[in-house]
Amino acid sequence: MRPLVGLPSDTFEKDDLLFHSLGDKYCRAVAQVSDCLPVMIPSLDVDLDVDSLLQRIDGVVITGAVSNVHPPHYDEGPTPDHEPYDHQRDSTTLNLIKRVLDYELPLLCICRGFQELNVVFGGTLETEIQRGEARLDHRAPESEDLDVRYGPAHPLHLRRGGILHEILQADEIMVNTVHRQGIKRLGDGLEVEGTAPDGTIEAVSIAGANSFALGVQWHPEYKARDNPHSVKLFRAFGDAVRQHASHKSPPQRTGRTVIHQT
Repeated sequence: MRPLVGLPSDTFEKDDLLFHSLGDKYCRAVAQVSDCLPVMIPSLDVDLDVDSLLQRIDGVVITGAVSNVHPPHYDEGPTPDHEPYDHQRDSTTLNLIKRVLDYELPLLCICRGFQELNVVFGGTLETEIQRGEARLDHRAPESEDLDVRYGPAHPLHLRRGGILHEILQADEIMVNTVHRQGIKRLGDGLEVEGTAPDGTIEAVSIAGANSFALGVQWHPEYKARDNPHSVKLFRAFGDAVRQHASHKSPPQRTGRTVIHQT
């Protein structure tokens, strides 16, 4: 049986109803490269029984999103530059990350998830980073072609001896860039794994973590099977998930046969 990997949903309203959604590219990366079964975690705020959930799954991917973390979560005032928001997701993922670490489940945080991880560890975020002196424009190119928007945009320098350096077996790789926010103050307990040429932190790990625990600012999930570095990253995550699952008691089959009446 393939292990289960949970991915939190984003929420949006339509016709006065709230919907939950999850990006296809994350599901495919987990299923096709990590070789695990993706399961959507609804952003149900306080109604989500996180402990019961984490006892049933074997790893978590915190996905990217259109929305940004609401600034009061890192003690700053909201401005139009920080929008849009997804309060349901904030309430779910910030607590979810904490509990995932308590359970020592493998954890991979991407883009918004990378920023959420920093906030959980007491770090802060800055917005519209392209306005800063000597900063790169980390926003996606304006194009309707997804291969252009998610195409290689700048080099990423990896810290020698770091976890990500060990996984990717490279000193530098090219990554895409689809964000306008970034880490302002690094959270306590996080270690820098990679930086962009302008010094923007693009990858972190959790110091002393007993399981796979990485955050990346770029989008390795986009056409992950076609990118050798993405393949290495998602396979390493999948291996960690399988290792965790191997220590759990296998589910008991009842041996009953279900007969469908016609």
